[in-house]
Amino acid sequence: MAPDCEVDGAIDGRVPVDGIRGALTQDAPLAKLVWFKAGGDADWLFEPADMDDLKHFLEGLGGKLPVMALGLGSNMIVRDGGVPGVVIRLGKPFAEIEVRDGNVLACGAGAHGILVASAARDAGIAGLEFLRGIPGTVGGFVRMNGGAYGREVADVLIDCDVVLPDGSCHCLPARDLKYSYRHSELPEQAVVVAARFQGTPGDPEVIGAEMDRIAAEREASQPLRTKTGGSTFKNPEGQKAWQLVDKAGCRGLTLGGAQVSEKHTNFLINTGNATSAHIEGLGELVREKVYGHSGVALEWEIQRVGRP
Repeated sequence: MAPDCEVDGAIDGRVPVDGIRGALTQDAPLAKLVWFKAGGDADWLFEPADMDDLKHFLEGLGGKLPVMALGLGSNMIVRDGGVPGVVIRLGKPFAEIEVRDGNVLACGAGAHGILVASAARDAGIAGLEFLRGIPGTVGGFVRMNGGAYGREVADVLIDCDVVLPDGSCHCLPARDLKYSYRHSELPEQAVVVAARFQGTPGDPEVIGAEMDRIAAEREASQPLRTKTGGSTFKNPEGQKAWQLVDKAGCRGLTLGGAQVSEKHTNFLINTGNATSAHIEGLGELVREKVYGHSGVALEWEIQRVGRP
């Protein structure tokens, strides 16, 4: 057994090491693993060797510490005080993509959206092109009902496999996730490990052309070559968050090393030396200004985790 790990609320627990085959790191820096390149350390970072390794580890943990899954870190602010408990990062062993009968794609939670869309294209499966426009992994966009260009995961998900904090594995049909806009009702500490998506028959050339269009539109309109975190705020019903931010005079607004993108005002960027406090603080300043200008209370889309 490893040493005690202190987390919020003075909860102590032990992290099991006996029999695990993956990499377990104490006080693991997370800044390099998230797109903003800012934030504190994880008390523990576990990168399981495979599904059995993950289940064994969580069974040993016994729900004594908080557990959080981390994908590409593309839509996340890790606060400067770090993340309590255990961060689970699913790597290559969870990134397989399998084409099945009936225009179904079975994907590991670590598979990148662009690779899922590409596999569907190569197999002549339409309806998943929008995943080309989501910067993340299957686990992340299944949890948050990720979407882009008029489609969302709720439109294509058949079911998903999750591992709960006690190490038990369950298959949940899409209806059980009770999807709404950029939200699901998955248990907070459940780790998505796989998912099945339903497509329709399509022409690979037509599918590829749509994926190219999505890629070009993203390149033209979003600050993809900066340290950013994707769309910051949810679009209010019938409105666009970026327009509300722009009308409130926030284009280019800065706080410390954080800035509202000049290219797309629903993106925050780390100009080089921003702390997570700068980034989150700028987001709250934008929310305040938008509310003062239009009376709309913007909701965060980016996940904010950890201790301040």
